[in-house]
Amino acid sequence: MSQALASPDPQLEYKQAAAERAIDFIQSGMKVGLGTGSTALFATRRLGELLQTGQLRDIRAFATSKATDAEARRLGIAMLSDDLSETLDVTIDGADEVDPQLNLIKGGGGALLREKIVAQASAREIIVVDASKLSPRLGTRFPVPVEVLPFAWRSQAHFLETLGARYTLRQTRDGAQFITDSGNLILDCDFGPIADAQKLADALAARAGIVEHGLFIGLATALIVAGADGIRYQTK
Repeated sequence: MSQALASPDPQLEYKQAAAERAIDFIQSGMKVGLGTGSTALFATRRLGELLQTGQLRDIRAFATSKATDAEARRLGIAMLSDDLSETLDVTIDGADEVDPQLNLIKGGGGALLREKIVAQASAREIIVVDASKLSPRLGTRFPVPVEVLPFAWRSQAHFLETLGARYTLRQTRDGAQFITDSGNLILDCDFGPIADAQKLADALAARAGIVEHGLFIGLATALIVAGADGIRYQTK
């Protein structure tokens, strides 16, 4: 690993190992999507190190959140313009839950809308996780974040309840409403294990007022998992 962690934590070490393994798939001259969250942050920092040492050159990046963008710029990574007029070669991002078909729940960091836009604009989407994020069925371990407009958000909450969700309006640590980078709210929806993730995704996508949801179906092209037994690379 590039740097020793200040306080040994096996899960953090696994996240870092997975993220840094993903950087091996980046080549000089690529356009790279940078994910959001603790695991993706390790990848962004490793990319910055390789650019500083000259092991990688001519990388241009696009961030999935304001926080990632700020960190990338601090590291001296050249950033693409916000209109994203080009297809990205590869995006490296984390996930909150991954099923055996590489379908995902994302959005624990609140960046699901931008993360999905970037994933759909990428030729490859490499997901990096520690082994605790693996699940036999989406919804088993993690709720589905649903980003909604503040306008009439309770109407969307009632709709989500009709689909079987128990929702929580996401808040900040000080108890204020969590506001996404796009100015929206997030409802964290516990559906339990989801029998048909595609059907649920379609229902959520069809509802006015729901800006985006955290079900990422068919977008991941590869998965890197790190755990006590080492690092595993998986494709569809």
